[in-house]
Amino acid sequence: MNERYEACMRACDACARACDQCAVACLREPDASGLAACVRLDVDCALMCRFASGAIARRSARAGDVCRLCADICEACARECDKHAHAHCRECAHACRACASACVEMT
Repeated sequence: MNERYEACMRACDACARACDQCAVACLREPDASGLAACVRLDVDCALMCRFASGAIARRSARAGDVCRLCADICEACARECDKHAHAHCRECAHACRACASACVEMT
């Protein structure tokens, strides 16, 4: 498998972990009810990143389409995380943008 594919899978896997961590941390915040949109996007993004990584690993003929959608969801998640001052949201936004960039390279 070429380096571009490997890099995208690594970015997807790292983003999924960051989104999982952000969602759990958001639920532990005192203002958790105000972070519901962030938690939902974190979960959506984590699931999409795992799906994209698997599509690339399987060399799916639709991997480019999956990566395009993954990039869109990652960008949406990053924008939502940018609205919050929590360190876990900043880390998640960074991972989401890195993943979106790697996914765009796959399309």
